[in-house]
Formats: sequence, structure tokens, C-alpha cells
Amino acid sequence: MAERLRCPVRISQQLTPTVWEVVVSLPQPVAFNAGQYLQVVMDERDKRPFSIASCPSAKNEWLLHIGATPDNRYALDVLEKIERDGELEIEAPLGEAFYQPSNREAIVIAGGTGFSYAYAIVQNHLREHHDKPLTLYWGARAPQDLYLHNELEQLAQQHSNFVYRPVVEEADSSWNYDVGLVHHAVMTRHKDLANYEIYVAGRFEMVRVIRDDFVARDVPLAQIHGDALAFI
Repeated sequence: MAERLRCPVRISQQLTPTVWEVVVSLPQPVAFNAGQYLQVVMDERDKRPFSIASCPSAKNEWLLHIGATPDNRYALDVLEKIERDGELEIEAPLGEAFYQPSNREAIVIAGGTGFSYAYAIVQNHLREHHDKPLTLYWGARAPQDLYLHNELEQLAQQHSNFVYRPVVEEADSSWNYDVGLVHHAVMTRHKDLANYEIYVAGRFEMVRVIRDDFVARDVPLAQIHGDALAFI
């Protein structure tokens, strides 16, 4: 059940020109599942969700990855409130699309800062030593937007049950990975997606297209997980 908490919050670092890492210090330990989110309470009619980027083992301090461009007041307002007040009122944990290991292998697809949802799942998967492989596809516009690329490459080298596949829309000849739309890379590499549990996070438009394209390829809707699916 979600709790309402007033928490000290700070911006810890800038990950890219438009993405900030935010640290939320909890007044008491709060259990959550990998892939859940919190809502920032701006007022009673204005609550703004952000995925928790931390592993569920982190019960006292959570990380958020907040993407904000000059035309995105939705996120900029929250960052400005953090800088001004040093605290936020939040509701957490929320969300039903959290990680639930099954007998099927998992594919996690993230677009942009939807990666925060994916990152929590990856950390939980590796911490719990699940035997089944998990493959992460992280899609972005350009390589510099993949702000934890090097760390993910290292994790893939260290863990035989984790595969990392970055995908960008724009890259020069030095890029040695997939180029294009992230879910196209998934469909190219996995011909029978019906055998997987699939977790998706990103812009609603992206999630809608992925859902429709995967269902058209005989993936049961019950095997596609993402909180955005409740709204599209």
C-alpha cells in the first residue's frame, strides 16, 4: 500500500544535458518492487510520477532519473521545487508493472529515461541471482544519451545471465551497436517473442507502438508489462 511521505531531496548529479539524478531520503524504510514508481505531490490535483531507479534492497534512499528540457514544465517544475525547498511530498510505492520473475526469459525495453524503470529491474535480477537470462534494450536518440552505457557493458561482462543491447536512432560509423527504433532491434533479434516476459517503459507513444507490434506477432498481452499500458 502506498504511503505519503515528506522527504529531503537533492539533485546529486547531471547525467546528460537534459537528465538529472535525484536522491530521495526516506524518513523510514519503505519496501517496494523493482519497476514501481513514486508520485511527487505538487498539490492534491497535481501528482507527477517518476520511476524509482534503485534496487528494492535500497529501502532508505531512492534514486530518480528526471529528464527535463526547457519546454517540459512537467519535470522542470519538480527540479525547481527540489532546488528551492530541498524536500518533496511523495506517494509511494505505486505501480503494478513491477518485475515478477517467471519460467520465461525476460526482455526489458526502455526508451530515454524510461531506463530508470529498467535499471531497477536489472539490479534486482542480478542481486537475486535469477538463473533465467534477462536482456535489456535501451533506446535513445544518440549514444551520448545512454548515460550509464559503460556501467551496463561492465555488468554484461560480469554476469552471464544479463545481456545489454543499446540502440540509437542517430550514430556515426564508430557506433558498433544497433541503429534504428529500439523495438525493431528486439523483433530482429528475437523471432518468437511469445516465449518471453516483456517489460516496457518510455513515452506513451512508444509503448503503444510496441504493444501493437508485439501483439500482432502473437505475444499475449498478459506477457507485456508497463504502467503506461493502463492509460493507452
